Amino acid sequence: MSTVMAKQDKTSLENGAGLIRRLAKTLPDTPGVYRMLDQGGRPLYVGKAKSLKKRVVSYANVNKLPVRLKRMVAQTHEMVFVHTHTETEALLLESNLIKKLKPYYNILMRDDKSFPYIMMTGDHDYPLLTKHRGKQKRKGHYYGPFANAGAVNRTIVTLQKAFMLRNCTDSVFSQRKRPCLQYQIKRCSAPCVGLVSADDYAQQIKEAKAFLSGKSREVQEGFAAAMQVASDAQDYEVAAKYRDRIRALTSIQARQDINIKNLGDADVVGLCSDNGKSCVQVFFFRGGQNFGNRAYFPRHNKDDTPEDILGAFVAQFYENKPVPKEVVVSHGLKEKRLLEEALGVRVTLPKSGARKRLVDFVVKNARDALAREVAKLASEKVMLEGVAKLFGLEDTPQRIEVYDNSHISGTNMVGGMIVAGAEGFRKSAYRKFNIREALKSDDYGMMREVMARRFKEGHSLEERPDLLLIDGGKGQLSSVMDVLEELGIADKLTIVAIAKGPDRNAGREKFFIKGREIFQLPENDLVLHYLQRLRDEAHRFAIGAHRTRRKKDITKSPLDDVPGVGAKRKKALLHHFGSADAVKNAGLKDLQQAEGISNSVATKIYEHFHEK
Repeated sequence: MSTVMAKQDKTSLENGAGLIRRLAKTLPDTPGVYRMLDQGGRPLYVGKAKSLKKRVVSYANVNKLPVRLKRMVAQTHEMVFVHTHTETEALLLESNLIKKLKPYYNILMRDDKSFPYIMMTGDHDYPLLTKHRGKQKRKGHYYGPFANAGAVNRTIVTLQKAFMLRNCTDSVFSQRKRPCLQYQIKRCSAPCVGLVSADDYAQQIKEAKAFLSGKSREVQEGFAAAMQVASDAQDYEVAAKYRDRIRALTSIQARQDINIKNLGDADVVGLCSDNGKSCVQVFFFRGGQNFGNRAYFPRHNKDDTPEDILGAFVAQFYENKPVPKEVVVSHGLKEKRLLEEALGVRVTLPKSGARKRLVDFVVKNARDALAREVAKLASEKVMLEGVAKLFGLEDTPQRIEVYDNSHISGTNMVGGMIVAGAEGFRKSAYRKFNIREALKSDDYGMMREVMARRFKEGHSLEERPDLLLIDGGKGQLSSVMDVLEELGIADKLTIVAIAKGPDRNAGREKFFIKGREIFQLPENDLVLHYLQRLRDEAHRFAIGAHRTRRKKDITKSPLDDVPGVGAKRKKALLHHFGSADAVKNAGLKDLQQAEGISNSVATKIYEHFHEK
């Protein structure tokens, strides 16, 4: 058996090398990006080259390749090439394709979260200070990135105490008649009701911008001087306000345990590798202030060097993120010049002094995070082995999909799918299904629809789950089995339903598997606790998706679908008539009386609601 396999491997390697030689003959000596694909068209590897011809033909010399690359060449059945004008363009395209395609043999930075920012709006007389995540479409100033939402929230609270800036939406601001609680607890100067002048509020904004831009010392010194002036004038109430604002700023600086002179806007990136696993820690500094840190665990092969891992990480990390002025790294990068040119950033590797001590501190954080991750993965592995034994799986499951539905009396029905594996929950793979066809409150019909949409076109069968875990009992299991048997894949999947115990008590769950007797596990069984955690995460996700859909329905207005009626006209109509229903029932002449509503627009509105 092993001799046959060895011959097959040798034949595949020769075929792959032959394909590469033939393709290399047609390639020019110019920069570009190449992709190696397997027999099913799936990407094996994405690479860039200063000379496509020279780089690609190097893979044909299989005797000089390490075992991992020999395996890759043996699996290669097709190659795709993209020519670029420069090597810099090739680097950017390579990073984009790696993140998009996730090839098996590439070093891959796994990141399923965007970064939060602090936004100070610039399209209002009294700017709003708030947390922002996503595209920066609104006019204003954005400060960040922050490592997580907690860091943003803490900073915003402190900024409100120090600079008394509003955090209410523009619509709430325009409708206020008296100060809100934020004013009462001294976190807002109440510009909504005129308790602060436009000039004074503008000064508060100016001070906040200066602080967020790194001029914290100057701002604090200004507050101290103003406090002294007020105290000398025996205006102790004003002096006390400045004292409280100084204390708020001091509370931020007290958390700044890292202060490096002249650091400015920089990311400090440190790598720790051990036994084929790595952690990259990124510390974010803006205006010299520490905006927090985040750990990443890139996927790579055991023989990848720290320089290769960190270089690939930096290229992919900044592919879709704002780049600071400087990136401080813990290891030398082989393509430092190319990365600097492509990203427009200065990459530095400190050898001594305060910056070297900072990098050592970041690497220590990476080492600690890696130790925690390894311990977590070991625990996950034990649980997955227990799941395989419990449900009779041939191998340890790498992908478990868990399904649950959520609705209220049949409204806003949503199905949720979560994914778990050897590295815990894979939140980037979660999926929600807005139920369209199932009858109200038909849980079985909802589950059938979810299954049909998940698997109807062989969707993601290359990532076919090793285990399907359904929140429900015998009826839900039968519904799922019926759909998957129709699709011809029921025998390719292991499907288990987990039903809550009597009175929905945790620990008394029953398990349903086709062809087996219903069974339970002891309440203190660790595998049961793991399966409960999966079930509860699916429940949480489904409920969250349902609430989001319900909230959209609640806030949706009949005026949203009227052609020619934007936010400004909608506001004018609501002010004039008092409600969307009143607008809907208004006559043509009444509509024309509203501010900004011309005869033609009034006609469109009337016809929209009265067309037969």
